[in-house]
Amino acid sequence: MTQTKKMMRALAGETLDTPPIWMMRQAGRYLPEYMATRAQAGDFLSLCYNSDLATEVTLQPIRRYGFDAAILFADILLLPQALGADLWFVTGEGPRLSTIQSQADFDKLKDVSEIHETLNPIYDTVSKLSRELPSETTLIGFAGAPWTVATYMIAGRGTPDQGPAHKLKDENPALFDQVIDLITAGTIEYLSKQIEAGAETVKLFDSWAGSLKGADFDKYALEPAKKIIAALKARHPDTPIIAFPRGAGERYVGFAKATGADCVALDDGVTPEWAADNIQVDGCVQGNLKSSHMVTGGQDLVNETRRIVDALGKGPHIFNLGHGITPDADPENVQLMIDTVRGK
Repeated sequence: MTQTKKMMRALAGETLDTPPIWMMRQAGRYLPEYMATRAQAGDFLSLCYNSDLATEVTLQPIRRYGFDAAILFADILLLPQALGADLWFVTGEGPRLSTIQSQADFDKLKDVSEIHETLNPIYDTVSKLSRELPSETTLIGFAGAPWTVATYMIAGRGTPDQGPAHKLKDENPALFDQVIDLITAGTIEYLSKQIEAGAETVKLFDSWAGSLKGADFDKYALEPAKKIIAALKARHPDTPIIAFPRGAGERYVGFAKATGADCVALDDGVTPEWAADNIQVDGCVQGNLKSSHMVTGGQDLVNETRRIVDALGKGPHIFNLGHGITPDADPENVQLMIDTVRGK
């Protein structure tokens, strides 16, 4: 079947006159309609697990902006919860989990075969979205990458330097490897179910990849991504996969080839010109406008958007931010960005 969706064409390696656009966290707190739906759900986790309301918030930015892709509304910490970790969110502070400090803690976790009981509402959301999205809009599923998910499971929360995970990795590598292997196996099953439910592409978010250096980057960022992608490609050969090793810097080079990813998402720590010369030579890239431009707007937003489109326009490119849009962003600036990319 000839692919007509712009996002899927870019993922297949096609260079388009105008890149497809979506934004990380495009369904979120900067939108008043999101806040209204979240209030209806009661709390963040209830919103994630209510497939009707999760479908609604996923559709909201599509209705408002006409993005070329919709990303499933969920959270990377739903998988640890499905594996048996306690998970709750503290208002204004973010997620909290029960921690893995010892073999006994790890042994309390569930088998991968048991995760779907918890995650079935997420697959329901994917199914609903695949029916309700406009025909030209690509549906993206996602999961957290093993290293990033492990940092939360070990520390019990987000940390500035991922110190607790580094400590366990260095002091008890056997236990740490068990944690990584369990998350890797769970991620394969989780993403595979999302694809079966209707996700057309999936993205692997390694938000803390940048804190891994040298051989650790290879072992805990690159290798798990390679395993997950190979397993998914074996089951779903036509599903493109986006990898996002945020903060990878020079290690972005060759990451797509080494892991089998169809597209590499870039943070704003690399310039689009450097990315064109060093990363896009291997295929599709996604990114990488600074999220702060969605707050400040103005001519700087227009200029930087044009710079990225010009630098990456000679190859396959999906326009996006370098990280998620922030709650203080102005919805009008999002429209300005879209109009600038599309030349309106």
